[in-house]
Amino acid sequence: MNGISDTLRKALTGISGILVTPFDTGDQIAPDRLRPVMDRAIGAGVDILVVNGNTSEFYALQAHEAQAMMEAVTEMAAGRAPIINGVGRSVHEACALARASRKAGADGIMVHQTPDPFVAPRGLIDYVQRVADAADGLPVMLYLRNDAIGTETIVRLTEIPGVAGVKWAAPSPIRLAQAIDRADPNIIWVGGLAETWAPALCAVGAQGFTSGLINIWPERSVAILQALRANDYAQAMQLIRGIEEFENIRAEELNGTNVTGVKAALQLIGNDCGPTRPPAAWPLASSQHTRLAQLIQSWNITQS
Repeated sequence: MNGISDTLRKALTGISGILVTPFDTGDQIAPDRLRPVMDRAIGAGVDILVVNGNTSEFYALQAHEAQAMMEAVTEMAAGRAPIINGVGRSVHEACALARASRKAGADGIMVHQTPDPFVAPRGLIDYVQRVADAADGLPVMLYLRNDAIGTETIVRLTEIPGVAGVKWAAPSPIRLAQAIDRADPNIIWVGGLAETWAPALCAVGAQGFTSGLINIWPERSVAILQALRANDYAQAMQLIRGIEEFENIRAEELNGTNVTGVKAALQLIGNDCGPTRPPAAWPLASSQHTRLAQLIQSWNITQS
């Protein structure tokens, strides 16, 4: 369906790991710092790696930086795991990144839901259509953070040639179930709110989930997926409870510490990927850092 291989289809029903974007001391992208993160994630069994997602600070990157990160990650993966590249912002930028993704050998693209304050549902359909055309056969995943566009529009978006699935990042399982029921059964629906929401979204038909935790502790993410696949929701919830404080820290300051928490944790385990860029918070407040350090110590993990 829509040019997607069986291998990629299967991978999309697993864990989509959203990679951070490393910066050096001069605030320049430093892709090589991702090597140990990627190696550990792939070794742990993370199914797909996503570059230029929200955990990647996509909106803090210039277009040429986003393209450079995609090219570097695709090269470093070397076929060991599928690579999905996030594209977005203006339609011309999104189309350019879609074309670059195909040229670099990425396995698919993820179209960010546009943050433009003036978005018409039919205008969004035109936007995705143009990006999918630019991708020229590369599978397209939609990133849905706001379901206010309505179920009818969501279903129409999935009918655009090239669209293979939806990363559902809205906290509305019932509306997700309605969309799944109305859409082509071949569309892949991925839980887009990480581990904590995975049980609720998977219960109504999502397959797999996205994760920023994989930058730190991919083994825990894989264990949660395995529990969900075994319909062992009690075990999944027990594993999730062990990371709830991490997600709580990330959700503070209006979610402005989301990536900050991940990068601070990376520093604590010996794999410094640099700071976040404004408008994300950096560094963590003293109390937040203390809580995170205690949590990481209790996990007993190291990257190096």
